[in-house]
Amino acid sequence: MLFGTALAAALVGSAAAAPFAGQRTVVDFLQKRDTAVQPDFNITYSSPVNESLPRTLIMATGGTIAGASGSATDATNYKAGSIGVEALVDAVPILLNISNVDGMQVSNVDSGSITDDIVIELSKLTNMALCSDNAPYDAVVITHGTDTLEETAFTIDATLTCNKTAVVVGAMRPATAISADGPYNLIEAVQTAISPSSHGRGVLITLNDRICQAYYCEKTNANALDTFKAPEQGFVGGLLSTAPFFYYPPSQPTFKRVYDIANVTSFPRVDILYSHQEAVFDGVNVSVAHGAKGFIGAGTGAGGISPFASDNLDYVIEQGIPVVASTKINNGLVHLAGAVVPGETPGQYISSALLNPVKSRRLLQILLALGKSVDEIREAFEEPMRSFLY
Repeated sequence: MLFGTALAAALVGSAAAAPFAGQRTVVDFLQKRDTAVQPDFNITYSSPVNESLPRTLIMATGGTIAGASGSATDATNYKAGSIGVEALVDAVPILLNISNVDGMQVSNVDSGSITDDIVIELSKLTNMALCSDNAPYDAVVITHGTDTLEETAFTIDATLTCNKTAVVVGAMRPATAISADGPYNLIEAVQTAISPSSHGRGVLITLNDRICQAYYCEKTNANALDTFKAPEQGFVGGLLSTAPFFYYPPSQPTFKRVYDIANVTSFPRVDILYSHQEAVFDGVNVSVAHGAKGFIGAGTGAGGISPFASDNLDYVIEQGIPVVASTKINNGLVHLAGAVVPGETPGQYISSALLNPVKSRRLLQILLALGKSVDEIREAFEEPMRSFLY
């Protein structure tokens, strides 16, 4: 049966507005199990327990994977975040043959509406689920809209404090579409998350039979199913008939560092400046006045920032506000003067190394939230690259 057909009744009117049939509350969940679960886990769906199977927490945030439209061929004018986590799981009942599943509805929005607060909550819940003493889960899967999926996945990867694996998954077609990719992607995400072979690889992104590390993975096409890739670093594995396989033994990205944000309650504002010919960035003064604590330059080539902007950027740098140079090309090493060769005088801007603008922004937010100085921020971005090259 098509996923869209299976959901037809649920989507009459507004599927997101009404509770799902048989929805379980967190009280029901705690009464049914003896497993000690942190009270922060607001479980709204819980499958029957099979003690022989691993335990997976699915945290749903909305996106196209939970999108709905009145047309089975509509892949553009649908409403993201229209169905809930229980409907996602119910659409793929064979999921319960491979894992016990608890579902949590963290949000139900398009990913362009995901806030810093939601991302921080996802990071903390993932760490609680996997890394705490007597961790209640073996695996975590996060369903997410694809437009900003790489930002959330990178953040969790940079803040996951144990060797277990979380998988972030989305879809390019809404749940009501013919050949919706969401259900199959969800099965593959759970299979990947519960596989012992996934451990030690950081947070993974799975879509369209591909497995990609969150540190490098990015959305490369606005429409195609085969959109999440790491153009320079490649895939770490794939899936065949939903079974994951890996090309290499477990490893982590060379430049990656992990930060504990258990005590972080918010991220400071960091803006991205898109460089082009004669870019002046007059708006940085307004951004600072409205609370911006850092800037990322989406630079030309290997991090080039327009010389016409130097006066405005000098102004914010003199105030102790960090400016990190990345590249709008999204791939390649940003090797600014003083950023790589030991002993050279640091340049005006901090190098993002291999991080694209949105990932550079998130790392800068993490570092600022942890109270790091400009020198410490420069070290965090540049030292891994420098130590590897020299």
